[in-house]
Amino acid sequence: MPSDKTIGGGDDSFNTFFSETGAGKHIPRAVFVDLEPTVIDEVRTGTYRQLFHPEQLITGKEDAANNYARGHCSIGKEIVDLVLDRIRKVADQCTGLQGFLIFHSFGGGTGSGFTSLLMERLSVDYGKKSKMEFAIYPAPQISTAVVEPYNAVLVTHCTLEHSDCAFMVDNEAIYDVCRRNLDIERPTYTNLNRLMAQIVSSITASLRFDGALNVDLTEFQTNLVPYPRIHFPLLTYAPLISAEKAYHEQLSVSEITNSCFEPANQMVKCDPRQGKYMACCMLYRGDVVPKDVNAAIATIKTKRSITFVDWCPTGFKCDILIGDNGRGDERIERNGDKKNSADLLGDTSNGDR
Repeated sequence: MPSDKTIGGGDDSFNTFFSETGAGKHIPRAVFVDLEPTVIDEVRTGTYRQLFHPEQLITGKEDAANNYARGHCSIGKEIVDLVLDRIRKVADQCTGLQGFLIFHSFGGGTGSGFTSLLMERLSVDYGKKSKMEFAIYPAPQISTAVVEPYNAVLVTHCTLEHSDCAFMVDNEAIYDVCRRNLDIERPTYTNLNRLMAQIVSSITASLRFDGALNVDLTEFQTNLVPYPRIHFPLLTYAPLISAEKAYHEQLSVSEITNSCFEPANQMVKCDPRQGKYMACCMLYRGDVVPKDVNAAIATIKTKRSITFVDWCPTGFKCDILIGDNGRGDERIERNGDKKNSADLLGDTSNGDR
């Protein structure tokens, strides 16, 4: 839940996602919720247990059993008021609340049912405040429950009405990235989570550091959502290279930009070349100069494989963040350090071409 950047002095970028206590400790502006305690208990007893306020780790007594209705109508209703109270306390500490970042799955009972209920209540309590999602969508080859498609359809209906922008990710695509690009033979959930964390960090960097594009949550909606109900941008990240290759490769801005349009670097298994782009944001981090970006974009525009809808023929938005380089990527096991990176956020259509 980003706030404005005026609290506490010092590193202003830090205060976007953290609040400072009287003792000088920084607490994440985050609330963790699950209908059963097992997973959040790992946070309570894990390496970073001192980082989180105990009241912001909320658990119920039984899970939703992969059932949307249990998460939305029965078990979820017992805990939603407590969750909203905790969210209200965190929001009250913000001097300029912009909105909410919501991380959840579409396939589970809690991730689908309870999240739908929570987003409906947030719409009532916080009105026009932005709600931006990072959602794990069910993948056909990697499934933990046979009812995932049903849960996904039901939560998508809620997302259409109560979310402003939803970045989709599926586990199959991330598994493939880890195996193919990072040379991790058997990716673990830790690998997947660290890759996702790096990508989310890159997307939200403009909220934390000075930049010209997407400096607040509402700008994501403005730049990426052509119609309110079509708010599911495609997410791509480049370069993704293993540690062994990182020290032997020097990628140009043009190569990184081209990689962003390759399905192999996408976070969802689909081929946007079968449709048309309606909007596109390019977010660069590192030692990148505008001249190289403009040249790379000009080259992209000449490619017939990347086409835009008629009413938005050249809809590229670009942002360069020079000060921060996103060093979190070395935490992804065997993923190499890199000097420059780029994120592509694209809204695509598979309609008539």
